[in-house]
Amino acid sequence: MSRRQAALAVLAALGGLAALGGWLAWPGLQTPRAPQHGPTSPKAAATATATATATATAIATPPAGGGFEFVALGDMPYGTDATAGAAYRHLIRQVNALNLPLTLHVGDFKSGLADCSNAQYRLQRQNFQLFASALVYTPGDNDWFDCQRRGDDPLERLQALRQHFFAAPQSLGQQPIAVLRQADVMPAFARQVENLRWSSAPGPGSVMFATFHTVGPNNGLDAASAPQRAEAAGREAANAAWISAAFAAARQQGAAALVLVTQAETLVADDDNWPSRGEVRQGFALSMGQTLLPLADAAPFPVLLIHGDAHRYTVDRPFLNRQGRTIANLWRLQVFGEPRVHAVRVRVNLQPPAGSAPAQPPFGFTPIWNPLSPDPRIAGRIQP
Repeated sequence: MSRRQAALAVLAALGGLAALGGWLAWPGLQTPRAPQHGPTSPKAAATATATATATATAIATPPAGGGFEFVALGDMPYGTDATAGAAYRHLIRQVNALNLPLTLHVGDFKSGLADCSNAQYRLQRQNFQLFASALVYTPGDNDWFDCQRRGDDPLERLQALRQHFFAAPQSLGQQPIAVLRQADVMPAFARQVENLRWSSAPGPGSVMFATFHTVGPNNGLDAASAPQRAEAAGREAANAAWISAAFAAARQQGAAALVLVTQAETLVADDDNWPSRGEVRQGFALSMGQTLLPLADAAPFPVLLIHGDAHRYTVDRPFLNRQGRTIANLWRLQVFGEPRVHAVRVRVNLQPPAGSAPAQPPFGFTPIWNPLSPDPRIAGRIQP
């Protein structure tokens, strides 16, 4: 009997989801069910978001000294299915062979000039359904915002994207999980069905995950049209509220770590290839500079920000606090991207009890090299 079959047998014996206090689960990955009725104010919404985690019934606590592993990738595939599909699907098979419970796609599932039709969305959803694990996706600029470069209405495409990929409160992939959507618990941000949150397990010692929707290069706040700028401002406000809620939920649950996932490179670049250390772009001042960075600086747990956009595999700690010092417990992973169709295996090291063993770094990263992709050994700039 497989681990998943054993878990399903336990669920059946307990009488299904109701007996588990609202958790949809398989070994190592669970998520809270959203409440049926949301609050009527942003303050009440934040309270309801925290409550959704606090009232979930724990099944098991991860063993001390264990870890949770998943895969991160993004900014792929670029090109037609005939030219890019084979390498991408080979990478998916490599990911599936690892038998990990979760894969994250950080957005830009096509180039900025590629077809923006519903047929394109259906193709990319079909690709996501090839992942044997749960697949959680957060949108990038190429997926809707840059559709204006082809003459399409980006706001109409955003609505279509939401309908294709976020119509229900669950992930994609062959083993979908339930997720908490911002729109379901914060009516002030009822459009943000794409901002998601879930946990690796209930209770203390788990890993909390949340996605928030950003687009490069400046989050849309410098768009030519007033409706696009208004959308960007509303989305940025939603991101700040959702990031704050993620930190609050992680604290309340006693999470061992928080992993945040988005698309955009949020740091100013000295040149086309490398961001300057710690300077946040103006388009992300609210979500990053005023929200994520100070919350991470004060967090009692390590935080990992995963993003794409620059297509350059990077592991570092570039973010600075208000005193100009490195935020020591905030790590960054920037994934590979076209033309480097590779992925990254991420491990969150859950620490053993104090004094029982030497402390490990909170996060570990291993590239998954795709032999069908060019340039297979350029890893970018990696810092501790």
